[in-house]
Formats: sequence, C-alpha cells, structure tokens
Amino acid sequence: MKFGETLVLLGIFVVLPTIIVWLVLRYKKHETDKRAEMALAAIEKGSDLDLEAFFRKMNPPSRTIKEKLLDKLLWGCIFTIFGVCIYMALAVFGMVIDRVNNDMFILLSMVAVPSLGIGIAFLINYFVGKKALKQEMEAELKHMQTKE
Repeated sequence: MKFGETLVLLGIFVVLPTIIVWLVLRYKKHETDKRAEMALAAIEKGSDLDLEAFFRKMNPPSRTIKEKLLDKLLWGCIFTIFGVCIYMALAVFGMVIDRVNNDMFILLSMVAVPSLGIGIAFLINYFVGKKALKQEMEAELKHMQTKE
C-alpha cells in the first residue's frame, strides 16, 4: 500500500471520527456554559427565579421511553429486512443464473450477516426493554397525564 493511501485511510478512519467527537463535545459544553451564564445573570440580578423550572423550560423535551423503544423496533426491522433481502436476492439470482459465484456470496454475506446481527440485536433490545421497562413507561405516562 502506498504512503498516500495510508494517509487517506488514517484520515478517514482516525482523524475524521476524532474531529466529529470533538465538535459534538464542544457544542454540548458551549450549550451548558450558556445556560450557566443565564442562570448566574438571573441570580446576580436578585430575581426570584425558580431555577428548576427555568432549566426545565430551557431544555428541549426529552423523548419518552416508549418512543425510544419504538425507534429500536423500527431500526431492528429495517436492518433485519435488509439482511434477509440480500439473501433472498442471492437465492433468486442463483435460480435465474443457476450458479452463484463464491466471491459474490462471500461479499454479500459480509454485508448481510452484520445487518442481520444488528437488526436482531435491536429487536431483542426492544422486546426485553418493553418487558423490563413496563412499570417505568406506565409511571411516565401517568406523569405526563398529570402534567397536562
């Protein structure tokens, strides 16, 4: 492998993810600093401000447990169906051409197997989470109903 190719690969797989993580963390720190400055300014002015209510209004509403679980179900279905469709396409291709090249099967399996694994993991996470977090979801629903 040439030196230039090595630099490009290092840039893509090492430097780029590091820069992305650094930017995200810097943004979160900036947001936290802004909130702290606003709270300090309110305290210095001596206003009778309920800080807990103030921060609750400043923070965007978080997603419910049920919404997070439904996202896991959605992604689990997408990844699983994608992996199954790859193998179905291989089967149909094998029936039409009567021969599937081993290299093609291996290459597509390298995409299908991780997709199936991720999809099944998301589905397991959804069903186990649904059972384990049933009480928390009910409590969250009651809390939201009393809030309205």
